[in-house]
Amino acid sequence: MNAVSSIATLTIRRAGAADDAAIDAFVARHDRGTPFHRPAWLRGVEQGCGHRAHLLVAEARGAVTGYLPLSHVRSRLFGSALVSTGFAVGGGILATDPVAAERLAAAAVDLARELGCPTVELRGGEPPAGWRRCEGVYASFARPLPAGDEAILKAIPRKQRAEVRRAMTFGLEAEVHRDAALHHPVYAESVRNLGTPVFPRALFEAVLEAFGCDADILTVRKDGRAVASVLSLYHKGTVYPYWGGGTADARGLRANEALYFALMRHAAARGCTRFDFGRSKLGTGAFAFKKNWGFEPEPLTYAVHGALRDTNPLSAKHRLKVALWKKLPLPIANRIGPLVARGLG
Repeated sequence: MNAVSSIATLTIRRAGAADDAAIDAFVARHDRGTPFHRPAWLRGVEQGCGHRAHLLVAEARGAVTGYLPLSHVRSRLFGSALVSTGFAVGGGILATDPVAAERLAAAAVDLARELGCPTVELRGGEPPAGWRRCEGVYASFARPLPAGDEAILKAIPRKQRAEVRRAMTFGLEAEVHRDAALHHPVYAESVRNLGTPVFPRALFEAVLEAFGCDADILTVRKDGRAVASVLSLYHKGTVYPYWGGGTADARGLRANEALYFALMRHAAARGCTRFDFGRSKLGTGAFAFKKNWGFEPEPLTYAVHGALRDTNPLSAKHRLKVALWKKLPLPIANRIGPLVARGLG
């Protein structure tokens, strides 16, 4: 098929639930596909936070040649944006040819105009022509995951391996489950201590339901009390620890070291061969923590069309708010946090 006839047969349309299986298959085939591209993620965000999902599909002669998942995030504090994808560290356009990618980018701009939305954000992929490149803020961390407990331990750098071994002396117990009610209070305390509003528990529950066996929670306990916990996703042999944190006691107990070592063992037992530690902002404690585990940072480039939203807690605009949030009593932070966090998208 020549270029002219390819363009002539290419169509862009909005997909529905009946298209989920075909989209999932396309995401699985594409080398840049992530769990955040899957319809399950968009449906979970829609159900858990009320941000409507818009799935744009490019087709040529009945076959999917491109796909762009979008969440319409609306907030009085942070504005309105079409985000690929909402509450995710990844997303962006997946396409098998540049024509489909270009048409999907244009369709996203048209959709934003139709919705009265001033911003479109793509969290991954090559920025479309004419879009603003956003870089120098985030880096991602991923590496191969060896098989076997001893191999996993040996792959951890010596100093961090010593911390993992120390964690083993505190009598911590790890449990894999799917109970968001157990996970959420631990995560909520962790993000409050970082000065960040907590996401609603309904979001976690919706994602767990949407992903089924491709998502679970691992919690570390001390004397029966949860001290660290992480909700993880599984996609194409990669484990994605995503929403994780620990209580105030976690640092002294090395509970986070125990948590991620246990997750590596659990994921390897599931057949995973890659561990994706997610993104972190440059210069943060989380960035240093991941490097200590032997992960090398890979700079991330995002793309924006239209107005820029400022949702970075390290920015001058939000620095004072973050400092004040850290001082909020936990019950108050947990009550109002989800109302704020829904708009971060």
